[in-house]
Amino acid sequence: MRSFGPDDRDLLRSDAARLYEEIVAEGGIKEGDPRIAADRPAFDLLIGLGLVSPDREAGTFHAVDPGAVQSRVAAPLGQEGARLLDESSQWAQAFGELAQVWRKAPETLRGPFTVVHDAAIDPFIAGLVAECEDEMLTAQPQTGRERKSIDAATVRDTALLERGMRIRTLYQHSARRHAITRKYVARVTDRGAEVRTLDEFFNRMIIIDRRTAVIPVLDHRRSAMAVREPSIVAYLADIFERTWERARPFTMSRESSTMSGIAGEQRAMTIRMLIEGHADPVSAKRLGVSARTYAGYVADLKEAYEADTRFQLGYTMGQLGVSGNEHHDQPGQGRKKE
Repeated sequence: MRSFGPDDRDLLRSDAARLYEEIVAEGGIKEGDPRIAADRPAFDLLIGLGLVSPDREAGTFHAVDPGAVQSRVAAPLGQEGARLLDESSQWAQAFGELAQVWRKAPETLRGPFTVVHDAAIDPFIAGLVAECEDEMLTAQPQTGRERKSIDAATVRDTALLERGMRIRTLYQHSARRHAITRKYVARVTDRGAEVRTLDEFFNRMIIIDRRTAVIPVLDHRRSAMAVREPSIVAYLADIFERTWERARPFTMSRESSTMSGIAGEQRAMTIRMLIEGHADPVSAKRLGVSARTYAGYVADLKEAYEADTRFQLGYTMGQLGVSGNEHHDQPGQGRKKE
């Protein structure tokens, strides 16, 4: 039996589903029906799945109960998934044995720093996480991560939590509006992880057991450095702790007071970005939002301060002494219209 992939599934949910509904409603479809030629890929998929069966004598095709077909398609996928999980476990064990050799090597041989590039980064981090014995601290700026990477992180991190380890993660406030990230947070917090968000920009960082820190390599977007030098790791962990104390808990509920405070913090940071004269792409990145969303923040400030241009906005805020560093548990209202 042929295998079916994501493209087939998408086709089944769209064109093939509509054609199937028509075949069911009409009690069948003639061999020469123009709809077959008009949507041949969808029809061929229905035939391949066994959802449509030919009646050669009558020259028609009839719909088949999906319940009778599902197991033939889904069961092999489940078996393949189990095989891949077992294979993944075997590979992890093999690499784990080599990792023991690496850890036992003298520090002078492996050094306090390791740089990894491109496709080697994710497996390298996965190996570090698999060896975690106490706690993992992570800082994840911006929300533009791919679904694939977040799905992999969900599997990796839930496995860590189920081993009894702890996870604390920092995001920017914009992560609260990112559906994929919210699903990840729901999964890991349900297993005991702690997640908080902050208005400030920070660099990506992972700290394992306060012994190894993974940070980006400057000017190399697809490179990462693992740091094992105790003083540097302790310094990075201290930065994380200080940032953690200023952050707000990321909960799945949308309490009005929390969301109001977050809106105020994002508004204040937008003001600081404008005052400091950053270009829009830079400001958007530091807020962890798209350029379009950032433009919306600026437009809201113009409306609040009755300004038609950014120059007028800057002048008005200057006259009012607005700096973006004010207390902002509640978002500012700007200059009220008379």
